[in-house]
Amino acid sequence: MRKRVSKILITGAAGFMGSEFSRQAIKRGYKVIAVDKLSYAADLARLGSAKGRFKFYKTDICDKAKLKTVFKKEKPKIVVNFAAETHVDRSILNAEPFIQTNVRGTQVLLDISRQLNVEKFIHISTDEIYGEIKKGKFSENSPLKPNSPYSATKAASDMLVSAYHRTYKLPSIIVRPSNNYGPWQYPEKLMPVIIAKALKNEKVPVYGKGENVREWLYVSDCAEGIFSILRRGEIGEVYNIGSAVEKKNIVTVKKILSVLGKPHSLIKFVKDRPGHDIRYSLDFSKIRKHTGWTPKVGFDKGIHNTVDWYRQNYDWLSKKVKYLRHYWGKVYR
Repeated sequence: MRKRVSKILITGAAGFMGSEFSRQAIKRGYKVIAVDKLSYAADLARLGSAKGRFKFYKTDICDKAKLKTVFKKEKPKIVVNFAAETHVDRSILNAEPFIQTNVRGTQVLLDISRQLNVEKFIHISTDEIYGEIKKGKFSENSPLKPNSPYSATKAASDMLVSAYHRTYKLPSIIVRPSNNYGPWQYPEKLMPVIIAKALKNEKVPVYGKGENVREWLYVSDCAEGIFSILRRGEIGEVYNIGSAVEKKNIVTVKKILSVLGKPHSLIKFVKDRPGHDIRYSLDFSKIRKHTGWTPKVGFDKGIHNTVDWYRQNYDWLSKKVKYLRHYWGKVYR
């Protein structure tokens, strides 16, 4: 039987991806130290099913003194860094929070982890750091060509992690997942926006002509992939986590509307996002080779699971939407 890790500190633990990973960590027997500053997109309700089974610290990863206090008290062996500002549209409106959290925050985490001899540092990045690719797939050796303020800050944080491994021998691994979707996602990302608006029979915004292609990965599959890297991944390496499920945005939107039983006439094409990447696609053969991981949830099942969850948790969704009306008006024009 695999020896359990005594303590794992997870930043961004109340976020969409971080909470899924945290719930799985708790089920797997880890002692979870959850850290989150509880920004607009975070919600401790995501960890409600694990109430009383983890320690939580409301802490900004940019606050070095406070964060170091948490590390000294809890003495985690492993750090998994999900904490980040993640929405491209918001980074276009204002890049400053992205630079602070994604770059400065990562640097603070790296410094503390190095000083306190953390045994393994897992940094969660994104496929967007590679830029766009019209044909073929990105491998872990592909050059970084970020095209948005968000992806630029994530590329910078990746390079910091690599530099700390090379310079200080910090035992780190970088993980680059494709687009995640599933329950609990904040309604500023594509799928929950479509669901939220369609459920109210409002016009559904689609950038440009909807021709941009994304690779969709169900969030529980992503978390399981990260665990496989945590257990079997090689220190100093980078791992893509993909699904091979590529869909044009317009196809994804129509699929969701069909599952909801809503007409495609709700679709409204809006002005395209500045610098909008045309296509992402990952070669994730490395994670399969090194860890044996493969995704389990197909796109059809994943969409149905996601739609069903938002229907069943409409109160949660509607509360979030209430605070997004002004923001939607800025970006979907």
